[in-house]
Amino acid sequence: MEPLSHRGLPRLSWIDTLYSNFSYGAEDYDAEGHEEQKGPPEGSETMPYIDESPTMSPQLSARSQGGGDSISPTPPEGLAPGVEAGKGLEMRKLVLSGFLASEEIYINQLEALLLPMKPLKATATTSQPVLTIQQIETIFYKIQDIYEIHKEFYDNLCPKVQQWDSQVTMGHLFQKLASQLGVYKAFVDNYKVALETAEKCSQSNNQFQKISEELKVKGPKDSKDSHTSVTMEALLYKPIDRVTRSTLVLHDLLKHTPVDHPDYPLLQDALRISQNFLSSINEDIDPRRTAVTTPKGETRQLVKDGFLVEMSESSRKLRHVFLFTDVLLCAKLKKTSAGKHQQYDCKWYIPLADLVFPSPEESEASPQVHPFPDHELEDMKMKISALKSEIQKEKANKGQSRAIERLKKKMFENEFLLLLNSPTIPFRIHNRNGKSYLFLLSSDYERSEWREAIQKLQKKDLQAFVLSSVELQVLTGSCFKLRTVHNIPVTSNKDDDESPGLYGFLHVIVHSAKGFKQSANLYCTLEVDSFGYFVSKAKTRVFRDTTEPKWDEEFEIELEGSQSLRILCYEKCYDKTKVNKDNNEIVDKIMGKGQIQLDPQTVETKNWHTDVIEMNGIKVEFSMKFTSRDMSLKRTPSKKQTGVFGVKISVVTKRERSKVPYIVRQCVEEVEKRGIEEVGIYRISGVATDIQALKAVFDANNKDILLMLSDMDINAIAGTLKLYFRELPEPLLTDRLYPAFMEGIALSDPAAKENCMMHLLRSLPDPNLITFLFLLEHLKRVAEKEPINKMSLHNLATVFGPTLLRPSEVESKAHLTSAADIWSHDVMAQVQVLLYYLQHPPISFAELKRNTLYFSTDV
Repeated sequence: MEPLSHRGLPRLSWIDTLYSNFSYGAEDYDAEGHEEQKGPPEGSETMPYIDESPTMSPQLSARSQGGGDSISPTPPEGLAPGVEAGKGLEMRKLVLSGFLASEEIYINQLEALLLPMKPLKATATTSQPVLTIQQIETIFYKIQDIYEIHKEFYDNLCPKVQQWDSQVTMGHLFQKLASQLGVYKAFVDNYKVALETAEKCSQSNNQFQKISEELKVKGPKDSKDSHTSVTMEALLYKPIDRVTRSTLVLHDLLKHTPVDHPDYPLLQDALRISQNFLSSINEDIDPRRTAVTTPKGETRQLVKDGFLVEMSESSRKLRHVFLFTDVLLCAKLKKTSAGKHQQYDCKWYIPLADLVFPSPEESEASPQVHPFPDHELEDMKMKISALKSEIQKEKANKGQSRAIERLKKKMFENEFLLLLNSPTIPFRIHNRNGKSYLFLLSSDYERSEWREAIQKLQKKDLQAFVLSSVELQVLTGSCFKLRTVHNIPVTSNKDDDESPGLYGFLHVIVHSAKGFKQSANLYCTLEVDSFGYFVSKAKTRVFRDTTEPKWDEEFEIELEGSQSLRILCYEKCYDKTKVNKDNNEIVDKIMGKGQIQLDPQTVETKNWHTDVIEMNGIKVEFSMKFTSRDMSLKRTPSKKQTGVFGVKISVVTKRERSKVPYIVRQCVEEVEKRGIEEVGIYRISGVATDIQALKAVFDANNKDILLMLSDMDINAIAGTLKLYFRELPEPLLTDRLYPAFMEGIALSDPAAKENCMMHLLRSLPDPNLITFLFLLEHLKRVAEKEPINKMSLHNLATVFGPTLLRPSEVESKAHLTSAADIWSHDVMAQVQVLLYYLQHPPISFAELKRNTLYFSTDV
């Protein structure tokens, strides 16, 4: 066969990502985080689900597993408004180049699969055949046809991309490829039989087993690796995977092809054929994978799996939980010696017929789940960020791969600990014949996904049963092969070319919702991901007794490497008997939920981007825009010196003849009067429109301030106080002293640190110092109510540290290069400075001024 070549074609990082397999996955660690020996490369899964969803960007999107949940797709509508035709065509070339590179890899895989077919056929007619002709035809069914289709497609497409011209047409090639999908239909129909035949032949014939375990796949021309070894089982899966990939690329091509380009209608037609084909295939193939037979003689299938943290014997354990059609199984990976296939060890299982979710009134009082100390979680984040920076430096300096691997391993260890210790949302399930089990999740969205998936299966006629030891062994043994989630969800498992996420501030307006069948008290919450898990960041007010709530509330959400935004819609419960005894919180009903990817190209604009997210028949309309961290560092002094926002604190206190600005005193007083027990006070975002209204009133020194404060939502008042400090022309702890605060907090000797940190306070201008001490005592009083408001000193330091203490624009530009670096180098240290003073015994202004240092240093 002639060698394939695509010299001169640019390699796209996202295509490389598809075929790079580096990860510290679940296979490397057992459930408690101990390192395990790596087994050989795994094979493929039994019967796959073919993903029909279009991509939103050149990165391929994962299938959403949650029933009515949705990821907002980008419709194939040619070039998006505002995109230049030239740029669109350049993107088109990049998409095609990347696809061509992956097509070469695919053809090499098909070649490797076909290679043993001829010698096997030759021996089939001898006295000692390895396989019969029928077995060969079953295993390799339609592979030759698929190879020829793609070889012809590649040979025709390659010169068009190499000799690129903006008017080049290749839509007819994709149209022809789509018209030949009937061959894939035949392959898919035979796929399961082919796998079973190959497995049986391997068991009965050592010669075929050796052949099928190590097929040699040729590497691309520009690759260092001449060949890689792959199992026959893995290669047989490739054609099914390829249909989806081709459809996704068609969508991306359409996205970057002008509507008036001759290719546009041809690509549209090819996409229509491909999507119809995928729909018909998915009707024939259930997306859940076959495992073993249920007691009723039906096929037991895997519906959902994932990593969850279980509270077991008062400690946290990472488990892999598998939901089958009639049973929930909780497992952990066994430790295995090198060279052996990895297996799961079943910790417990519950037949779905016996599984119940205890209602608040039914559940027994259980020991409170003690959250992991915030400062330890923040320390882990600090280590992860520092390691991330070290890895980037090593790569930039072209450091040794071993050093990079060591750093990645350390980073994984810290991320694993963070993942294990950060979840706090209880998810309890009960076996009506015995024990209860408690999982801790990081997100209510995730808890709802699991509950809904189980309840959907429980609507069927299920029977209770007990598995024999052999049946349990078979079921647990199938988990490794059937699982859909292979790696622990931490950022170190991402490929190098994947987006690091967004760092900065996401502004979101939740406009309205439609689709409710009856009136209810409704509100929404917003979640974003950070360090591999999701955190609730904002909550709208409750819109009472309506089917069409109109919130029109704006929130500012801080992002820390975030890639997704989730919106959950709730019905508010006012019944105090419905309290979850695991965390003493009233359980509100989730009416719908959905998520969207935060595509940097979409959100990083000055304009608002409006979207609708559909969830279980409900449509929520929202808008968003993003401000990067370096932009958020800019402080713009107010042109009007008569107001308070954006005006120097010394000017305001002198004008008011006060020691602490009036706005600070009034906001603090109101929070202490009616918000000190509010869950998430200062962490939960207030409504931006309310905050802007309060800002205007304070700036105008309106006589109705007190009346307005008493009527305003407490989170808006807390948000106004934070905004005041953020909009000061320079931070409260000043630009001049910023480097000294960074050096002081890094001192190791406690006495030296104490001297330095007190001296720095003494060096502040009097209005800044008095206001800082006033705020400090207020935050300590808020933290005293931590059991109720969930706001520890560390949580408060995390909220206020970066606001009170920031590098000047000059400082940040001189030392840092990326938003992620700004986050890792500065924010953690800013939090530590404020935390130091919050944990310090009371500091009085008079005492500070009276005391002298053992030694003095110039600042």
